[in-house]
Amino acid sequence: MISVNGLRGPRIFSGALVFVNPDSTTPQVIPFQYNPSRLQRSLEPQMAGGEENNRSLAIRYTGAPVEIINIDIQLDASDKLCHDDPITVQLGIYPYLAALELLAFPSLNQVQKNQSLLANGTLEVASLTSPDIYLVWGPQRVLPVRINNYTIVEELFDARLNPIRATVSLSMRVLNYSDLSSSNPQYHQFSAYQNILQSMSSSAITTSSQMLGVNINQLR
Repeated sequence: MISVNGLRGPRIFSGALVFVNPDSTTPQVIPFQYNPSRLQRSLEPQMAGGEENNRSLAIRYTGAPVEIINIDIQLDASDKLCHDDPITVQLGIYPYLAALELLAFPSLNQVQKNQSLLANGTLEVASLTSPDIYLVWGPQRVLPVRINNYTIVEELFDARLNPIRATVSLSMRVLNYSDLSSSNPQYHQFSAYQNILQSMSSSAITTSSQMLGVNINQLR
């Protein structure tokens, strides 16, 4: 518990995007200024068998489900402008927008290095590795993700036309062990997440059927 103005209350965690650049081992954090009030998730099971008029194959999994997460990140410079934060006064929310947008770019170091190798004939096909990205949404949900799409709506500007209010809508695909090599740290992070799901689910599952009015043992 933490104390706010003398009152005790629950500790409030901040959601964030965490990334590790391919030329680094140090995780970097882009915390959400405000936790999104809504997180939309869709899961598409990956299965085979059970098709219409096909009795030969039992239904089976071919991998983990494809999960898409959509969130809207609100950015607002008002509080920092009220406190005359020098960076915000000079640039508005540009630094935050830049940090989010650069997750979609290969690093200039990679681009320049590959261009030099291509020019020297020592590289035939340029390979530009993306950072490992994680969505952190509390201790129970740390997910490796790939950002599929950005929609950025800049809503208010200062006198220098710096954006000072914006909404960034992100669509992310969760990367699972069906997508990743077992040598990739993200592979093990997703496996840890599924272990958390399995552990939490046990408190919601029962073998009792009294409340159902059905003998569930007959379903076997």
